[in-house]
Amino acid sequence: MKKYVCLLFCLNIVLLTSCEKDIDIDYHQVPSLYVVEASVNNTHMEARVSKTQNMDDNSTQSSLNNAVVVITGDDGSSRKLSYLSNGRYFSKDEGVPGVTYTITVDIDGEHFTATSTMQKKPTINSFRVIRKKITTEWFQIGELKFQDLPNEDNWYFMHIYRNDTGYRWAVLDDRNDPNKERQQLFTFFREGEGGSDVLRDGDDLRIELYTIDQGAYDYLYSMQMMENTGTNPLTNFTGGCLGYFSAQWLVTKAYIYRAANVEEEED
Repeated sequence: MKKYVCLLFCLNIVLLTSCEKDIDIDYHQVPSLYVVEASVNNTHMEARVSKTQNMDDNSTQSSLNNAVVVITGDDGSSRKLSYLSNGRYFSKDEGVPGVTYTITVDIDGEHFTATSTMQKKPTINSFRVIRKKITTEWFQIGELKFQDLPNEDNWYFMHIYRNDTGYRWAVLDDRNDPNKERQQLFTFFREGEGGSDVLRDGDDLRIELYTIDQGAYDYLYSMQMMENTGTNPLTNFTGGCLGYFSAQWLVTKAYIYRAANVEEEED
């Protein structure tokens, strides 16, 4: 029996791919579960609190506004996040590398907690779009290169936005080749095809690179595997909720897509 998949994850985070295909899901009615998606980074702290809905529930409202969300650090810092809207809680406080943060979420008599250690700043070396022949067809591919942080285990999350909408994402670790420049390729589209997935001249791409800890990596990696496993992604929360908490450093790079600037790459 497959567990029903929380569509909330696919809409929010995933953050993020735009593959179009029919998926048959064998699901059963189950009680709604709380979902917490939270982060600390080098600019702010935030959390989104919601509840899952069954597949035949026609309501669209799942965000919750009555949670008490507190983030504390092992450096003695503590901050209660303020409620904004749509289940989102926020603070302008910045994370500090090396500090382990704990989030507590109290709602409707339930108590959830998770911890994550803030990572160091990553460095983007370059980003470009290339065209590459795969078997008999040409594809346009995004190539991101960045420097691995030396002499430590590292985990990375990469998210590409197209005109402020999630377009592609991936996670990567450095187990196989640490301390060197890392490369991540994103298949954008097959040349000659149409549809909304195809990049247009002038599209604004924003490349986000995060250093994350292993707990966040395991969660995001498990999201990639959801279709194959038929289960919900891993969570680093205790207390029985879904979701994840990540202390992370974020850097960004802007790129304007121009078909004339796409470089051909040979095998």
